[in-house]
Amino acid sequence: MYTTSIEHHTQLSDELIDTLIGLSQQVPEFDGRLQAADYQSRLNGKPFLVQLIRIEGELAGYKIGYGEANGEFYSWLGAILPEFRQLGLAKALMQDQERWAKTQGFNTLAVKTYNRFASMLQLLIKQGYKIAGLENSTANIDDNKLVLNKLLS
Repeated sequence: MYTTSIEHHTQLSDELIDTLIGLSQQVPEFDGRLQAADYQSRLNGKPFLVQLIRIEGELAGYKIGYGEANGEFYSWLGAILPEFRQLGLAKALMQDQERWAKTQGFNTLAVKTYNRFASMLQLLIKQGYKIAGLENSTANIDDNKLVLNKLLS
């Protein structure tokens, strides 16, 4: 059994942004387009949670979410590095994020995922998320975004 730990960050720093950018560059599904300004514009002025998950002290992935004006907590971005997949880390981050959002007074968690990420969609459904909408892409059906919500009761 591996020793895992999840760090919570609720303040944005240059070091944290650099860590997130560095992790994202190691994720083959991401195109590396997010820069420091993207993280700042998404998170500044909002309640947010950045989670970093480690296995045996080594960074293995992250999850980022923030509060919306409508009272929802939006799970914006997350990834597990390829060498650490299939260990239950995404599920652990998701459950940890849900607990945190609930303690902060949020009653709904929202997330979007692309059709092409079938394993993420399956995990979300297994964790009680319900499909609430679809953002169509005219170019490719795999680029359709599914919108899912979960009530935090």
